[in-house]
Amino acid sequence: METPSGKSAADENFPVGSWLLPTSLRPHIAAFYAYARAIDDIADNPDLQPADKIARLDGFARAVRGIEVTDPAFRKAHDIRRSLAGTRVTHRHCLDLVRAFKQDATKLRYDDWDDLIGYCDLSAAPVGRYLVDLHGEPATAYPAADALCNALQVLNHLQDCGDDYRALNRVYLPQEWMAEAGVGAEALGDGRSTARLRRVLDRCLDATDGLLALANHLPGQLGNVRFAMEAAAIVAIARKLGIELRRRDPLAERVALTKAQYVTCCARGIGHVLLQRALRGAARWRRLVLAPVTGRRAPPAARPPAGE
Repeated sequence: METPSGKSAADENFPVGSWLLPTSLRPHIAAFYAYARAIDDIADNPDLQPADKIARLDGFARAVRGIEVTDPAFRKAHDIRRSLAGTRVTHRHCLDLVRAFKQDATKLRYDDWDDLIGYCDLSAAPVGRYLVDLHGEPATAYPAADALCNALQVLNHLQDCGDDYRALNRVYLPQEWMAEAGVGAEALGDGRSTARLRRVLDRCLDATDGLLALANHLPGQLGNVRFAMEAAAIVAIARKLGIELRRRDPLAERVALTKAQYVTCCARGIGHVLLQRALRGAARWRRLVLAPVTGRRAPPAARPPAGE
């Protein structure tokens, strides 16, 4: 039932279950990624008819829910079902991904930015919410996690806009913005972006910057320092990828970070979290030490800057 594309975690723009995350959780993250990769590959297979894609995706949903528990065609769904049972994480996130990829099977255009973000809420946000739940973090971290995952999804759409159009006749760029710029979908089949298409790409990047402004708060909302470092690294990666997509043409070349850029972003994110946590710890220590000496509580520490 699977249709492997050959893509793996190494092909993603962001680290998947990296060494930064707790060792005990990495097998569960790997199982979730394998499941997501399998159903994404079904949705993106140009040789399958929409009805066939939907039937296969429905099979994965049944396996995740435990309705089907033995069919080896859904092995990755069985694996994540067992993982979810062991970690007591809801299967809703896995089912939302199925909903997104069933939509991919039939929906080829998105009316406006809100329509696109509605899709991202099903295709990307569940990944962040799964990680929040897996780490035992509060649901109050969902909005920032959603913003980060949705931003990554839009950036990936921009990277692949030419390939998606040529292989699948799928266009994620908001139709409203394309109409306002006076550009049709056929422009995505060219080897270079026109000035009008460039305006649409930049408008998408402007909107993505707004998502990243919210995502910048995520590391400071997470109690697990390892998870916070990973989140900060991914925010830095997303920002840098957005910069590259502004100055380079995704129709003319594959826009991606170099290894040096990737490592620099990771180091910057990790360093930022460690610094902010150290400052916060020093402020707490100062209050504990000064309170007995002065007989009164020290003034509260300043709130850490957004994005810690």
